Amino acid sequence: MLLSRRQRWRRWRRSRPFWGGLFAILAGAWICVLPLAPLKIMLQQGVAGIPSVLMGIVMVVLGLTAWFSPPQRGLAGVLTTLIATAALVLSNLGGFLIGTLLGILGGGLMFAWQPYAAQRAGTGAEPDPAPVPAPAPAAVAVAVPASDKGRAQDLDETPVPAPVPPRASAPVPPRSAPPPPTPHSDPQGAQP
Repeated sequence: MLLSRRQRWRRWRRSRPFWGGLFAILAGAWICVLPLAPLKIMLQQGVAGIPSVLMGIVMVVLGLTAWFSPPQRGLAGVLTTLIATAALVLSNLGGFLIGTLLGILGGGLMFAWQPYAAQRAGTGAEPDPAPVPAPAPAAVAVAVPASDKGRAQDLDETPVPAPVPPRASAPVPPRSAPPPPTPHSDPQGAQP
């Protein structure tokens, strides 16, 4: 039962931009909580606290949107990045830069996430259709007598690959020649 829960959690996490949503939620929470901190930590209290709380709540909602509605991840990623950048100016340096950096990272991860990208790259369960092995080139070694050691440095001692025979291919149909120009036609389109 524990293994099935772990497998379900892993499947759920991989089927959506989990890390991007998590970073966006953390950034939103950090930006939202700072204006509510004690006055010793807070740089400026008052009007600056309202945009901070609103931007933080919106970033948390965008992170949850990426989790529970993966098709909307592109819009959520772009908006998260824009709000995190705006928080740099409007909200105590974006939560002392931590919220802005987490928001930009989360927005970028949400926008860049692709569903089932590992299977598209060829690491999925489906094997490649009929792989064709390439013929290995034969190597020819050059033997140098012991008396010619001075000249051996001048020779290239790397193996030389043998020529690969061409593969059999389907016959190429002959090309048809273009029609000859008539005396009254000009290939440039000019009139006689």
